[in-house]
Amino acid sequence: MKRGKNYQEAVKLYDQSAVYSPSEAIGTVLKTAKAKFDETVEVHVRLGVDGRHADQQVRGAVVLPHGTGRTVRVLVFAKGDRAKEAEAAGADYVGAEELVAKIQGENWFEFDVVVATPDMMGVVGRLGRVLGPKGLMPNPKSGTVTMNVTQAIQDIKAGKVEYRLDKSNIIHVPIGKVSFGQEKLEENFRTLIGAIIKAKPAAAKGQYLRNLTLASTMGPGVRVNPLQVEA
Repeated sequence: MKRGKNYQEAVKLYDQSAVYSPSEAIGTVLKTAKAKFDETVEVHVRLGVDGRHADQQVRGAVVLPHGTGRTVRVLVFAKGDRAKEAEAAGADYVGAEELVAKIQGENWFEFDVVVATPDMMGVVGRLGRVLGPKGLMPNPKSGTVTMNVTQAIQDIKAGKVEYRLDKSNIIHVPIGKVSFGQEKLEENFRTLIGAIIKAKPAAAKGQYLRNLTLASTMGPGVRVNPLQVEA
């Protein structure tokens, strides 16, 4: 894969074979972010679990202290008082069966997170095949299936992020923008990793945090020493 000039210049600024402390890694990511736009900083964590087994799944959500820097569009499936509550709390879209029809019929996906009250999950379940692969299906573990829609919307708008294993047992999560600077990115990083460590399944054996990498949108990956990560 051919890399651009900025990427090639960035990799010269650090030792690609080295592993860094979280603070050093974040500093290196900031130094190597050369794009003309405000790049997102992402964490990639390979865990010592086997996600094919239900008792080794790792999934949850956490509110980052400084948010992600993204404007998040929230769709809420609710009726009656809960629908009015969702609108008052700042949901971008609120509805029921008509939204299911819109998504199915128009391939409409102008939203980033889906929240649903428990009584609406029978309706939302019809969208499992389209929402599931996109990681948009509401789930109690991530706090997106709830009667407290106000709290759910406030948390999401404040910077709540979901973490979950992909098929390679890796978690990918944004922790902010390059413009956040060192201190805010470090706080978000520690909050996220602390949540992932607390979510360690009892069935997980051996080293839990196998590999940690930080990278900006267009920059190279910088490896973090898992042994230096604070819970």
